[in-house]
Amino acid sequence: METKVDQIADRIYRLSTWIPDVGPGGFTFNQFLIDAEEPLLYHTGMRQLFPLVLGAVERVMPVSRLRWIAFAHLEADECGAVNEFLDAAPHAQVVHGELGVQLSLNDHCARPPRPLADGEVLDIGGAALARRMLELATPHVPHNWESHMFFETETRTLFCGDLLTQLGDGPAVTGDDLIEAACLAEDVFHQTSLGPAIPQAYRRLAGLEPARLAIMHGSSYEGDCALLLRTMADVYEQRLGEQATEAAGPLPGHAEQTGTRR
Repeated sequence: METKVDQIADRIYRLSTWIPDVGPGGFTFNQFLIDAEEPLLYHTGMRQLFPLVLGAVERVMPVSRLRWIAFAHLEADECGAVNEFLDAAPHAQVVHGELGVQLSLNDHCARPPRPLADGEVLDIGGAALARRMLELATPHVPHNWESHMFFETETRTLFCGDLLTQLGDGPAVTGDDLIEAACLAEDVFHQTSLGPAIPQAYRRLAGLEPARLAIMHGSSYEGDCALLLRTMADVYEQRLGEQATEAAGPLPGHAEQTGTRR
């Protein structure tokens, strides 16, 4: 395996490892490094990937420069190597939404994490470089109570974690419509906690009018991100309605009267 490094925006790098035996067509595990005055790594990867991801970070900058470590929620591929990175970067601190800090990270992290309230902004650019991370609480979207996302306001990059997951090993950035690929991955993994919060969150994120989506699994996206997010909200709304209909089942006696069986 190797971890590729691609610049997807000004001072924003995608670190990507393709693992061929995960899912049909293999699966990419992506981290994102923002080379700002206070550099931030979004996702750490699993502990088994730590040497590869560490090497990829070092191809951009010394890992000791890291100031912030973030991730969308608590899973091995999101933050399995968090304490390894905290050990390698002595000035780094985990930053996460308030709920994640309260639920798990105060205990899980080797050093105390920094909590952010929904809508709070973390300035990582300083006077020399405008880089501000907007905290977006997204509980249960796409899964996990403590889920959250970051929106970098200068480049308008949305770090959206597991949203719009795709199979395979596509290009670092694409402008192709991702709806079909995202639906296929959803049908394979069933990763989304399907409920009313899903389409609501997609539409809230679309309202930010992002210029690009930094996606954890698959290609990042540049294009009409708001349209893509709203279309995916419609997809999940339809699936939610179908799920409710299936759960309700036929009216009493309906199957017998029509001669159909379920």
